[in-house]
Amino acid sequence: MTGGYSIFQAEVGSMRRFAFLSIAAVSTALLGTRDSRAEEPSAFHIQAHRGAGIAMPENTLESARWAWQLGVTPECDLRMSKDKQIVCFHDANFARVPSNVDADMKKLGVEKLSLAELQKLDVGSFRGSKYAGERIPTLESIFAEMHGHPEKMVYLDIKTVDMDQLAELIHKHGLERQSIFTSKHHKLLKEWKQRIPESPTLIWNGGTEAELTEKMQALRNEGFKDITHLQIHVHVKDLASDQPFDPPSEWLQTLGKELKSRGIVFQVLPWECSEQRAYEKLLAIGAESFATDYPEVTLAAAKAFREQQK
Repeated sequence: MTGGYSIFQAEVGSMRRFAFLSIAAVSTALLGTRDSRAEEPSAFHIQAHRGAGIAMPENTLESARWAWQLGVTPECDLRMSKDKQIVCFHDANFARVPSNVDADMKKLGVEKLSLAELQKLDVGSFRGSKYAGERIPTLESIFAEMHGHPEKMVYLDIKTVDMDQLAELIHKHGLERQSIFTSKHHKLLKEWKQRIPESPTLIWNGGTEAELTEKMQALRNEGFKDITHLQIHVHVKDLASDQPFDPPSEWLQTLGKELKSRGIVFQVLPWECSEQRAYEKLLAIGAESFATDYPEVTLAAAKAFREQQK
């Protein structure tokens, strides 16, 4: 990968060491000299969707620690509490995740409760009784774990957040190059770069092939301004068929080549896919990064693909 350290070139002794080097390399790429940083694209990343995929309760401090220990980068979905605290929670309401809420509470969302009220919610039990009692974390608690650890990075997916407050928090902890600003809205990425020019960014894109083609043309018309990572949601079909992916392999491969020529990291999210072979096939057609609900499977695929290239 141009300007960064390729995960496939790492000579490592184990899958975990292999994964860790990919993250350390990203930090090196982003923490180089000031003159080169703005021009260097980030190296390979495996993003743990919603913090840990399905391995652990999502968007918790424990899931972020697990992801970092595994050697991948957690994603945190950001919302603002009623008393203006930035917390990590994906859904717009409490219908799916918290276990200790009544029918009326399920209709509410983060924005209707104070931080003290939010931290009474059990967001662990939905993944199993062994996780009972895990709480919604503040973003500051995530940042506290990262401070002084340049190998630890995080994707920040913007749901309902005051961007000035977020930028202030990032500056407070010195995490300008470790926080990957993430949104489906190009406008927000451009606004963010005005606040923190050195911040990596990711724009995620889902939809039909026609919808994605239209979105890519709109981004192309603006020269993919202020985008360092671009993610496409991919639906995996029959892996034995000539056309295992939607959007099709040819479409993905063409986009990947264009993004690489522009120094933009091409990331794909194989939606709810646990098949290692799918990740290997996507690597073969040019995927440079993954978001995944199954980071351990994805790591195994990356390792297998690297071995095949020797």
